[in-house]
Amino acid sequence: MKLRNGSLWHDRKRTFLGLPWSFTKYELTEERLFITKGFFNITVNEVRLYRIKDVKLTKSFGQRLFGLGTISVCSSDDNMKNFDILNIKLPEETIELLSDKVELQRNAHRVVAREIIGDHDQDDYDDTDED
Repeated sequence: MKLRNGSLWHDRKRTFLGLPWSFTKYELTEERLFITKGFFNITVNEVRLYRIKDVKLTKSFGQRLFGLGTISVCSSDDNMKNFDILNIKLPEETIELLSDKVELQRNAHRVVAREIIGDHDQDDYDDTDED
């Protein structure tokens, strides 16, 4: 796998017994996450790190046996809304690295996550006095 300049992490989707026998490759740089799929026809998707909203790590029993895990990513990217980084080695270290780099890029691009806390009903803000 030819790595980009400044590559911080790379891995392949792993299959049977945790072996990297797949044509899906993952690569993380300071600003982007790349997912390359295919052998004859190759598709490269990328997401800018500041567009990532949330990450989640899951490890099934089989994945735990072989030291693997899957990172689920939710992003605001038009092309790659929700996607998984499947069956990778060292998933805890990888999600920590990814989270740190996402936070740095969000700060650098001044992206603010605005989360709605609670469900507010419009009737709660009725400022007419009807006594």
